[in-house]
Amino acid sequence: MRIAITGSTGLIGTALVRSLRTGDPSGADGPTGGSGGGHDVVRLVRRAPRAADEVRWDPGRQEVDTAGLAGCEAVVHLAGAGVGDHRWTAAYKQEIRDSRVLGTRALATALAAMDTPPRVFVCGSAIGYYGDTGDRRTDESAPAGHGFLPEVCVAWEDAAKPARDAGIRTVFARTGLVVARSGGAWGRLFPVFRLGLGGRLGDGSQYWSFISLDDHIAALRHLLDTEDLSGPVNLTAPEPVTNREVTAVMGKVLNRPTLFPVPAPVLRIALGEFAGDVLGSQRVIPRRLLDSGFSFRHPRIVEAIRAAV
Repeated sequence: MRIAITGSTGLIGTALVRSLRTGDPSGADGPTGGSGGGHDVVRLVRRAPRAADEVRWDPGRQEVDTAGLAGCEAVVHLAGAGVGDHRWTAAYKQEIRDSRVLGTRALATALAAMDTPPRVFVCGSAIGYYGDTGDRRTDESAPAGHGFLPEVCVAWEDAAKPARDAGIRTVFARTGLVVARSGGAWGRLFPVFRLGLGGRLGDGSQYWSFISLDDHIAALRHLLDTEDLSGPVNLTAPEPVTNREVTAVMGKVLNRPTLFPVPAPVLRIALGEFAGDVLGSQRVIPRRLLDSGFSFRHPRIVEAIRAAV
């Protein structure tokens, strides 16, 4: 297929491009999922194109060079400002929201207006949609939660309405915490634990819904290929674990002590409002992914961490 991707330089986008082009590549985080390569990948960039596989778009101005997307059967939209990259000032919260909502709206509107639109639009989303779920097992049937991230996720998914209305199969990949050595939340955890400075966050009872990088890439490809999947699909491993369990496994796999818990008040001082989400609990289950026949390579946290290192 000819497949267009936004966010192609990020952790997920880089691995997905590699997988689609070569089938079973290896890189900084080991082999990624997906059994077939040879796809023609088009990368959407915010600057003037410098290579034959690049197409320009400008989410802020709601501009997309649809001529460069001609012949694309699928679009995967992964672009968005990092949620944990900066302290949550009012300005950065607006950037988090705008980077998702404006980008999705621009792309969905452009795709809907094409003479021959793509068959499928896989739009990034997040399990932040559900808010704090405590110890309740939560699948895609659950309503949106309350707070900043749930509000962002609702607006993010709503922005794809033009594509859905045009009859494009639209899937929302509600992603959990991706276990990878070089990027995302786990990319920050590994160096700390390797130094023997890792420990639980708060009381450690909060659930973390994780997924290995391998499984995440394979799941995205599964969403592209599975014609009867549309709407929200949780991209998380089958059994979420508590932060206390994550801490213990990290220490065991890396053979390091985990003696330095970070008290909740310290997290709130360091992270501000974002600390509420770090300390919050999300026990999210990939019900629709499992029901559609997807098979995880790393269903347990120990397997996901070992795969990353």
